[in-house]
Amino acid sequence: MCWARSENKRPCLEFSQLNILHSIKDLFSPQMDIVLMMYTRNNPSCAEPLFEQNNSLNVNFNTSKKTVWIIHGYRPMGSTPKWLQNFLKVLLNHEDLNVIVVDWNRGATTFIYNRAVKNIRKVAATLGTYVQILLNHGATLDNFHFIGMSLGAHVSGFVGKIFQGQLGRITGLDPAGPKFSGQPCDLRLDYTDAKFVDVIHSDINGVAFIKCSHQRAVYLFMASLETTCNFISFPCPSHKDFHAGSCVDCDNFKEKSCPRLGYQAELWKDVLKERKEKRFLRTTVFLDTTATKPFCSYYFVLSITVLDNNMKNGYITFKLLNQLGMVEEPRVYEKNRSFYQLQEVKILAQFSNDVVNISGIGLGYFQSSNWQCFQYNYNIHRVMVQSLTYPERPPLCIYNFVLKGNEELFLNPSTCTS
Repeated sequence: MCWARSENKRPCLEFSQLNILHSIKDLFSPQMDIVLMMYTRNNPSCAEPLFEQNNSLNVNFNTSKKTVWIIHGYRPMGSTPKWLQNFLKVLLNHEDLNVIVVDWNRGATTFIYNRAVKNIRKVAATLGTYVQILLNHGATLDNFHFIGMSLGAHVSGFVGKIFQGQLGRITGLDPAGPKFSGQPCDLRLDYTDAKFVDVIHSDINGVAFIKCSHQRAVYLFMASLETTCNFISFPCPSHKDFHAGSCVDCDNFKEKSCPRLGYQAELWKDVLKERKEKRFLRTTVFLDTTATKPFCSYYFVLSITVLDNNMKNGYITFKLLNQLGMVEEPRVYEKNRSFYQLQEVKILAQFSNDVVNISGIGLGYFQSSNWQCFQYNYNIHRVMVQSLTYPERPPLCIYNFVLKGNEELFLNPSTCTS
């Protein structure tokens, strides 16, 4: 723990400034220290102790507001997490709440990973004591949201176990796998550790509730607060099924549509609780992100209903024209499709840019090489395009037209009539 001078002359707490030398020292003389750094909108850039020297509660802590606990993970180099200050900023900009940063850097800064793993039990026990003190001051478990990174995710889980799963929410961001994967639920973060548990795991080979394509779970969570783009995710049995385009429907989530990644995931708490009661113990959802900030993709679903059975052995091409007439070409999940009479087929498409005002829809059906010498005309009953990222937008349709095989056709859509 360090101190810095603030504008109001009260010292500011600073995250423990450690380095590789402390990891070397830990080999011979292990250390453990836990400091709670409190931020609110009254002190957004100057951390204050949660409790005063006389053990009274800091006057800036409001027991009636939500409290977010941020818990870092294993830090062998001892440095301050690069994401920490921005995380505090986006949280406090988004909502008026209490934020407690749990600095257990003296305990996480070690070359011996197993030592850090053992230390998280001590951290959880200490936090359990502090939580109980806050409860005695009038705070409620339902207002506590623990956000843990790496080993911090499991710290959160162990705190949740102390309170029999009655914490309001736990978010695990890339929970540590070594020493935890495959372990019983009482030895790791589990979905029973809070009333609502959501996990973003960026390793698609790991065990997770939400998976994405980049090693940046913390930054994805922050991006969900910084951008107006909705991080739509898709319930699916496996990553393979998701990329095969087999998981497009979010009808089971009623009017809320597909669940969202990040801070907004809590909006699906009630729907997910219903699924849990129906023996869906946890819901696994998937999404793909872009390579750069803000990482959000724009998902559309293309629904096609044909009038005959000859639209087989080929693949779909799909494009959108924006209001300027510029073509936006998506990544289409599982382009190779066969269509059957009056059976609606839904195809998922991922766009890098949002297309707000759609002026045209480009559609083509191309036969495989063995069939290109035949010219087919396909009778299309209806094509419908719907934004899944912004489900409140009305869908657009094109009715009753002929699509020539191996040619791309652009048509102007209109608001669907049914």
